[in-house]
Amino acid sequence: GGGVFQGWAGGYPEIVKENELFERYYRELGIVPAGEWGAFMAALREPLPATLRITGYRSHAKEILHCLKEKYFKELQNLEVDGQKVEMPQSLSWYPEELAWHTNLSRKILRKSPQLEKFHQFLVSETECGNISRQEAVSMIPPLLLNVNPHHKILDMCAAPGSKTAQLIEMLHADMNVPFPKGFVIANDVDNKRCYLLVHQAKRLNSPCIMVVNHDASSIPNLQIDVDGRKEVLFYDRILCDVPCSGDGTMRKNIDVWKKWTTQNSLQLHGLQLRIATRGVEQLAEGGRMVYSTCSLNPIENEAVIASLLEKSQGALELADVSSELPGLKRMPGITKWKVMLKDGQWFEEWKDVPSNRQTQIRPTMFPVKDEEKLKAMNLERCLRILPHHQNTGGFFVAVLIKKSPMPWNKRQPKVHQKLPQRTGDTEVTAANSDNSSECITEEPTLAENEESKTMKELQNSDTEQSKKEGVCGPPPSKKMKLFGFKEDPFVFLPEDDPLFLPIQKFYALDPSFPKMNLLTRTQEGKKRQLYMVSKELRNVLLNNSEKMKVINTGIKVWSRNSDGEQFGCAFRLAQEGIYTLYPFIHARIISVCIEDVKILLTQENPFLSKFSSETQKKVKDMAMGSIVLKYDPEPEKPDDLQCPIVLCGWQGKTSLRAFVPKNERLHYLRMMGVEVFKAKRKEEELESKTEEEVQHRLAQTEEGVDVENKERDLVTKMEAEIGEESSQSPVESSAMEVENKIEDLDQSSKNANSHVSQESKDADTSNVKD
Repeated sequence: GGGVFQGWAGGYPEIVKENELFERYYRELGIVPAGEWGAFMAALREPLPATLRITGYRSHAKEILHCLKEKYFKELQNLEVDGQKVEMPQSLSWYPEELAWHTNLSRKILRKSPQLEKFHQFLVSETECGNISRQEAVSMIPPLLLNVNPHHKILDMCAAPGSKTAQLIEMLHADMNVPFPKGFVIANDVDNKRCYLLVHQAKRLNSPCIMVVNHDASSIPNLQIDVDGRKEVLFYDRILCDVPCSGDGTMRKNIDVWKKWTTQNSLQLHGLQLRIATRGVEQLAEGGRMVYSTCSLNPIENEAVIASLLEKSQGALELADVSSELPGLKRMPGITKWKVMLKDGQWFEEWKDVPSNRQTQIRPTMFPVKDEEKLKAMNLERCLRILPHHQNTGGFFVAVLIKKSPMPWNKRQPKVHQKLPQRTGDTEVTAANSDNSSECITEEPTLAENEESKTMKELQNSDTEQSKKEGVCGPPPSKKMKLFGFKEDPFVFLPEDDPLFLPIQKFYALDPSFPKMNLLTRTQEGKKRQLYMVSKELRNVLLNNSEKMKVINTGIKVWSRNSDGEQFGCAFRLAQEGIYTLYPFIHARIISVCIEDVKILLTQENPFLSKFSSETQKKVKDMAMGSIVLKYDPEPEKPDDLQCPIVLCGWQGKTSLRAFVPKNERLHYLRMMGVEVFKAKRKEEELESKTEEEVQHRLAQTEEGVDVENKERDLVTKMEAEIGEESSQSPVESSAMEVENKIEDLDQSSKNANSHVSQESKDADTSNVKD
């Protein structure tokens, strides 16, 4: 988020980092190897080094890495601040391709020298446009162990704030030449407000393959998809199950854990963790992989949950041996023996010792398996625990599960039996949806439920039939699901014969293979202002589950209505957010530009054509006014120039040519081309306090890439008329806008969603919020 780098350490009131019960508990359990206790405790008392990850799915990742190493790190090499040599950032040895780094630089130090401040600005700005993600080292592990391929259907069960989700999206887009991978990520979170944080994180990656939903993970509904006209239950190839936990592995970062820690938290969370994990494995495809993880060291939340899950799976699940994966990562094996402690320090070795008045707090599933044979077959040592002092990280636990056969209580894998006429109304899936306790769940509806679902269906069918025909995926009817939080607009797919599309197709000479079925809007009536796009697979999910799924957001914006465009033959201009997805299908209005042209486009507001190279001027001469694509291709024979392709959206006026690119993205490209952008930024920074939030606030009042904050409103209106903008749309494009209108009441804790926008700019934008 925006306050991303606030955490570069420092500035805590002194909290006494002592907790006698914590020490007694973990010493007794022996999770730390003999002789290392002192080192373990000392590491917990040290602040956590800041870690960052370069997002891996753009050819740009290599360029950013190059820029970091060759420019910023080189400048830090012999730097001294207050007489102390600055420690060089180090790459994490176990993270592939040097794409993750950690540094001990605190925020305080980062402000003390111009070079460091330049580095800090780079981090903040690159984080804003999604090229770098500030993420704890240990939290990068679960997605890596999922072994994701681009065709995988993935469920992220407890996804907010979204850094792991971002990793998963990157893995889907491993091949940048495939605009629509077959796989997708459904990212879920129970907390409605945190879902918007998730949207913000995911939006920076501009993927048509991500959907954010809002459910309780322990009873997330079974979804259905249409497979050759038949409805089938959707099973996921990969599931990330990063459950809510007591968080005692995060003491280095969340200092208050020191004084709040007791065993009570784990005892209270164990049941929920087990329910979520159980719901996960039920929805996993056979042969699929689920990663269970917590940022806790406590076996009650870790091994006890896994052992209990393995026990009730009766051989349907097994722990994968991942000891050879992520070489360089130091890990401890899972433990097989542990005890349960009450918050008053009283220990219990087995369930039969627990007095009846304590049997609600302590449950039988919290104890280790007694039967040695059974225990051995579980291979609990295949779990991994990361201890803070081994590689200067947080504490963490990961287990990788593989599903070999259906869960014993789902022996008959749910199939919806009748062959359906094309696109009927929603068919009830299962009894498991309605009340998934981790007890025995039959996935075949019982008679009573059948009766009930029949009447429900008759009630719904008339509406559903109607809306399916129109390709509308509306908000779920409140009869079946209580809505909480904000009311979401429906997702309406463009009808096959929508007259809106023809001029677009003609103007941009779209390829016949362009999947126009996947275009959607967020309005059912009135003018369609924005067109979004999802992959074909997500369209299938959306259309078949509108009644049972609460979708917060999906799709990337590909076109924006622009009233002035109509006179030039097309009322929709290209949106930068979706250009990398659209580009392969566009055959007209593309101008190849050289690197000097790109620099002009990105540094000047509305440059005259005469400023561009003669080739560019020639190309533009025969082109009608309106929205265009500007494409830069690297020249291998000039290795010092930028070596990754760039695609920019632009607008061609009568005498000028300009790029429509959000400000941070501009700065990103300029930096990659070696243009010094720091000084300009510095002046702006002096105008306001330096918090990133205000930078964001300023961005929200900035017309796409054109700074209008100091200009009079009427001038803005005049400019809009000239350049064919409908309203001073935020450069973060509507991704942030639609979030912002909803986040009015977002609490302090989620501040770093960087989603506060001033009332003034909100008024200006109401016409243009995601319809």
